[in-house]
Amino acid sequence: MRKCLLPCLALLALPVPAAAQPREAWQAPTLSITRYDEDWSDLADAEKRAHHWTGPFKYIPIGDEAWLSTGIEVRARSESYGDNLWGGADAPDDAYLWLRALPYVDLHIGKTRAFVQPIAAYAVGVAPSASPIDQTRVDLLQAFGEIDLGPVTLRAGRQMLSLGTERLIGTRYGPNMPLAFDGARADVRIGKATVSLLAMKPVQPGPGSFDDATSDSKALWGTYAALPELDLYYLSYRNRAARFGGFEGREIRHSLGLRSHGIRDDWHWNVEGVYQFGHFDGQRIAAWTLGTEVGRSFPDLPLAPDATLRVNIVSGDKKAGDGKLGTFNALFPKGKYFGELSPVGPTNIISVNPRVSGTLYEGLSASLGAMAYWRASKGDGVYDIPGNLIRAPGDSDARFIGKEAEVTIAWQATPEWEVSTSFSAFAPGAFIRDTGPAKTTTMLGLESNFRF
Repeated sequence: MRKCLLPCLALLALPVPAAAQPREAWQAPTLSITRYDEDWSDLADAEKRAHHWTGPFKYIPIGDEAWLSTGIEVRARSESYGDNLWGGADAPDDAYLWLRALPYVDLHIGKTRAFVQPIAAYAVGVAPSASPIDQTRVDLLQAFGEIDLGPVTLRAGRQMLSLGTERLIGTRYGPNMPLAFDGARADVRIGKATVSLLAMKPVQPGPGSFDDATSDSKALWGTYAALPELDLYYLSYRNRAARFGGFEGREIRHSLGLRSHGIRDDWHWNVEGVYQFGHFDGQRIAAWTLGTEVGRSFPDLPLAPDATLRVNIVSGDKKAGDGKLGTFNALFPKGKYFGELSPVGPTNIISVNPRVSGTLYEGLSASLGAMAYWRASKGDGVYDIPGNLIRAPGDSDARFIGKEAEVTIAWQATPEWEVSTSFSAFAPGAFIRDTGPAKTTTMLGLESNFRF
């Protein structure tokens, strides 16, 4: 994977500021969120390492065919909410600070490697109390061994996963505690295609230091094939303690997905469809989603704007108790799904999201987006990103959930340091007004991120 993943801009699909591009003569790889897919082997040449101050840290020779790569991310992010969850949250007016550090060490010896990335994540001021997603203190985020067997690469241990555009399997990078999995992965290269075979269990973060543990109720396995401009995948998921419609039971869910993506001249697109089947607590699962994204850049216009339109349709349950569950399960999606403020998640929803972004000055970029949300099915409620029901359908026949506007500004001060801010407002619609508190939610985000 060679995606450009700057801390805030990656989540909002903004173009990368010019200052963020590698300027060194040795053409450093683009920094990624997972970090283990960055290839720094080109810096075996000592002359190339001398072109930038980070060079000696990215390639440290320690013997014949053995070298070490190091790096770190240090992020401080504050979020200030007004009337969170439309005034229905336990602490609707809340402001807090997230702090985290993610150093890593990547040891290469011949065709083998060992990658270790601890995490220190703390939260200040979260009301009523910090959850393990806010604060895990000191723990192990990633630690795995890998061997390169030519056309096959085998990896086992704790690792983050980023598949496609993270509709189903993501890193949860936006919140303070990213998501990791324990298990094994095999990447098989066949021509221009890479087929990944996965057998994983998610890691459940704990509130104290060194208490993150493998989930004993959830598991993920399957295969993901990435071809030029086309992804195909089959993923299976098990949850022994799933909850839908007020009932708890065992869930076995299979997802078949197809994704088309690419760039043609100034146009870019990303279209993905998923069908899910299986069973939950004696009910048959039949759910689906279709996500579309089409955009065009205008490099010759002032500010070099990029205009993108995203439309998502995600199924919900039509009728409780009919023996068929139509509620889509997004499994482990990216953390800030629709933007910096994402009170609703990709379940039982129709969303329309136009967005325009541009470069105000070298290193300074901005984005302006609008969102509108409807319930896909009147028989189902509204869910958050992890899939928890936050508004039951009740007696409301209304579909409109609400509308949102968001503006972001990011400054890439140096190739390693980015500062960003965002302001979002979500005005509730008829369904939210019918089913509980219905105030306009606002959020101000400020972030500083240094990494190399």
